[in-house]
Amino acid sequence: MNPLNINEVRKHFPALSNGFVYFENAGGSQVLEAVAQRISDYLLHTNVQLGATYPASISASKRVDEGVCAAQLFMNAKEPSECIFGSSTTQLLANLSKAMECTLKPGQEIIVTNTDHEANIGSFVRMAERKGLKVNYWSANPDTLLLDLNDLEGLLNSNTRLVAVTHCSNILGTINDVKKIAEMVHKIPGAELCVDGVAYSPHRRVNVQEFQVDYYVFSWYKVYGPHISVLYSRKSCMQELGSLNHYFIAENDYPYKFQPGNLNYELTYSVGAVVEYFNKLGADGDLSNTITQENLNRAFQKITEHESVLTKRLIDFLNSKETVRIIGVPDSKPELRVPTVSFIVKDIDSEQVVALVDKSQKIGIRWGHMYAKRLVEDQLGLYGGVVRVSMVHYNTLDEVDQLIDVLNAIL
Repeated sequence: MNPLNINEVRKHFPALSNGFVYFENAGGSQVLEAVAQRISDYLLHTNVQLGATYPASISASKRVDEGVCAAQLFMNAKEPSECIFGSSTTQLLANLSKAMECTLKPGQEIIVTNTDHEANIGSFVRMAERKGLKVNYWSANPDTLLLDLNDLEGLLNSNTRLVAVTHCSNILGTINDVKKIAEMVHKIPGAELCVDGVAYSPHRRVNVQEFQVDYYVFSWYKVYGPHISVLYSRKSCMQELGSLNHYFIAENDYPYKFQPGNLNYELTYSVGAVVEYFNKLGADGDLSNTITQENLNRAFQKITEHESVLTKRLIDFLNSKETVRIIGVPDSKPELRVPTVSFIVKDIDSEQVVALVDKSQKIGIRWGHMYAKRLVEDQLGLYGGVVRVSMVHYNTLDEVDQLIDVLNAIL
């Protein structure tokens, strides 16, 4: 397998040519040029309603279907109908909680963590409150900030209806073993697992069949694409959920019954460009352009290897500073984390650290709780937030060194 060609990679992202260093990628990555071209082409040439019999509508319908099929391949879902599109991960999870309400029964329980982005907590907690369900919190170990599977074992019981967990914390960068979690959850009859993959999907291969999850959601704008999101739902789960669409939409019309107002046409079409990009990264000279699971696997292997070098450089530097505390595992091993690194500095507010980096006029990082408020403020007591540096595969070692030079002067 050939290594990642970083020079070729960066050619696909026009924003990178301006010399600015983008290290706030967990908030939203830069967009592939091919994505923007596809959006433009759709709007300029096939901007009509779907489902009609005239040529432009037939072409538009085909393009949107291509985008949905690309999402299916990217996640390795069994069929396109298991891919539900929506405006954001937060909205899709809110929709899922609403669709799930009709399946809930008195006495059931849900489990959420305190390490997740609020998108994967709030909607389910409110759902439980409306239906009178008990909410159990799976909290991170206060010393390691890891989610202990033994703690989950103690929370699971015959009343458990749903477990919601992040695949990767957008603060800690820590990767959770969702396959093992799925095995534990599915030992309980009727229990389901919902995984927030937003912070994981730009860095590692998403394979919902391998993970054995029931629901999996992420945002394409964190994965070099448009501002649109997708929720995988296992077909058997879809059959039990209530409809969110008009009364005359059939109960077995998947995924349309979960897409009120339908999906966004031009953005869905552009998703195909994202998946084609990953396929080419892993193709290693194969010119067939056929999207394969093998190519996607190789692409993310290359990405992991490149990103692990970036992560090691930054974490080694931060670990060398006595005034710095890494929030999460202070280790760069790729099996433990993705290149999202949060830290605090003794006697310097996180906001001030970022303000000083901003003065360089060439590097973008961020501070705050990043919508993981229950972790950052409630458990850690960091009311001034953390400093977060979130790298992706188009970043370079030189860019990391630029940041280190700036931080070295501050710390």
